[in-house]
Amino acid sequence: MPADQPTAAESTPARPMRRDARRNRDALLGAARECFAERGLEAPLEQVAKQAGLAIGTLYRHFPTRLDLVQAVFAEKLAAWLSAAEEAAAMDDAWGGLRLFLETMCELQAADQGFNDLASMQLPAAACLAGTQNRIHELGVLLVRRAQEQGAMRADLEPEDLAFVIWSHARITEATQGIAPRAWRRHLYLMLDAFRAERAHPLPEPPLSSGQLARAMDRLGTGGVCSGS
Repeated sequence: MPADQPTAAESTPARPMRRDARRNRDALLGAARECFAERGLEAPLEQVAKQAGLAIGTLYRHFPTRLDLVQAVFAEKLAAWLSAAEEAAAMDDAWGGLRLFLETMCELQAADQGFNDLASMQLPAAACLAGTQNRIHELGVLLVRRAQEQGAMRADLEPEDLAFVIWSHARITEATQGIAPRAWRRHLYLMLDAFRAERAHPLPEPPLSSGQLARAMDRLGTGGVCSGS
């Protein structure tokens, strides 16, 4: 066979999903969004299937592992965060860019315990969304460094310190959901004030190292979510 001639597998187009299969997949994704938002990424998959009106076997046919389902549910939100991060990195005002980056992150996390969980952990390197997550982290580091270079951000802050915003925000939104659902904005702006160069005072502890941060995120990713089970 000539080298430039496609094989039968390559020349055969992928079979489109049947209408009933597409309907079932959409129902599972909708139910998973609701269950994950309310109960986090460890929400029982049996409950997801039940809420979708389908058998658990149907769920596993579409999403063989929990990680497959998690990535399908949150791909759009991660893409929105990445888009905001790229927009922020392109801004001349690095402080304004950092504020956009963090506010978008918090807005996406608000009222969604599942996305809180996802933002707090590191996906396995083989996960299809791991590249998006890594790019968001790279842009966050860039925004911190540019804000420091412009003299707007305190010099002793490290990118790892942004994890404190994510982790604390998750707990605040959990506590205030249905009571004061936008209280997180007050906390975010208090934190932003604390990051400003003119607010800087000596800190009693050093920042987390990258290794310590990775171990902390691994701890938050326990329960089978990151392992794909």
